[in-house]
Amino acid sequence: MNISQELQAARARLLSRRWFLRDCGVGLAGIAAQSLYAGETARGSDASPNPLAPRQPHFTGKAKRVIYIFQAGAPSHLELFDNKPELTKRNGQLPPAELLKGYRAAFINPNSALLGPKFKFEKHGQCGMELSEVLPHTAKIADDLCLIRTLQTEAVNHAPAQIMMNSGSQQFGRPSFGSWSLYGLGSESADLPGYVVLTSAKGTSGGASNYGCGFLPTMYGGTPFRSTGDPVLYLSNPKGIEDETQRGIQSYEMAYRLQTSAPELMDLAKEPKEVLERYGIKDPKEANFARNCLLARRLIERGVRFVQLFHEAWDQHGNLTAGVKQNALDTDQASAALVTDLKQRGLLNDTIVIWGGEFGRTPMVQGGNDGRDHHNRCFSLWLAGGGVKPGHTHGSTDEFGFNVAADPVHVHDLHATLLHLLGFDHTRLTFRFQGRDYRLTDVHGKLVPGILA
Repeated sequence: MNISQELQAARARLLSRRWFLRDCGVGLAGIAAQSLYAGETARGSDASPNPLAPRQPHFTGKAKRVIYIFQAGAPSHLELFDNKPELTKRNGQLPPAELLKGYRAAFINPNSALLGPKFKFEKHGQCGMELSEVLPHTAKIADDLCLIRTLQTEAVNHAPAQIMMNSGSQQFGRPSFGSWSLYGLGSESADLPGYVVLTSAKGTSGGASNYGCGFLPTMYGGTPFRSTGDPVLYLSNPKGIEDETQRGIQSYEMAYRLQTSAPELMDLAKEPKEVLERYGIKDPKEANFARNCLLARRLIERGVRFVQLFHEAWDQHGNLTAGVKQNALDTDQASAALVTDLKQRGLLNDTIVIWGGEFGRTPMVQGGNDGRDHHNRCFSLWLAGGGVKPGHTHGSTDEFGFNVAADPVHVHDLHATLLHLLGFDHTRLTFRFQGRDYRLTDVHGKLVPGILA
């Protein structure tokens, strides 16, 4: 044996299995200890707090969680929430010239004929809230709702308006309202994401920016749950990895908890028949808006802080009558059932439910005689629970539903008020980025006390 062979043999002896177990025991123990330590910090130990652990807001808020039903595409306030008899009388006439000064519509000639509302309105509940005939289920919960008729935004097209409504800016890259909420409050769920996104109809024009974390850490972004297959992509184990093995790998513990909790969450088979019927769910496995509403309730019961439902189907530039009627048929029952369900379970008092889109529709006609263009000067949205004033209609618009007549509420004002309900001074919930402190309301926003209980 030459010198080179002797050196190779000595090296093999040094790297033998016995040597490894004998001399590397301390190293292995360190790795194991670090893994256990990571597990403890993930649970929010004092040594290194988990950034998703529950946190106290600036003051005790009325609400602890949010369900945001975003009806993308811009529901027509004139067909749903804002009755305008004068518009009906003037159907087919040209709008007054003074009404259009300085006005620019998204697509139509502003000097198009006026279009009267397509549906009748009636008063409902002890509060006498006026609602469209296509919302019979929402009418039954009128006394639980706070209807805002005077929302305003600068954006006139879908993507920027959706992003504005969800992040306070028309620009991409700002954190969403859901991300700010999770950043401020943390999550109460160890097994599920703190911010979950559910989608029906089609994807939104604003895309992932509607629920993204922007410059906040990625853990605060919304997690989309799919309606078919794995609820979250890449949750399933690869072939050959069984549940027992998965449980034995400490660094995959959180993924394991999500693997086991998400499928159970999505399985509605154990929900009572009367609950499914209340939401209008005929097949518990069918992916639709009604199923997402019930899943929203199940998510907040499991500690999820913010649930957002996206349903983009409301862009009626034409076919307004049939389109609004179908959209109401698809969403009215389940939306009302969610509020009723939360109330019966004692969850509505500290849960804010939001229902609305990115802007309204014009009083002028588009698409022959059955369509409306985008309109950002006034539109409607309703809130329920979480410290808002029930059975209340806030603000009023002019006789055409064109301009705000009293008590305007800008998107920034809405965000400031929603954060207040969660226990935050909107000027103090900030994150430092590129040398300045950013907030959801940027340099704008004021509290709207008129909608607070």
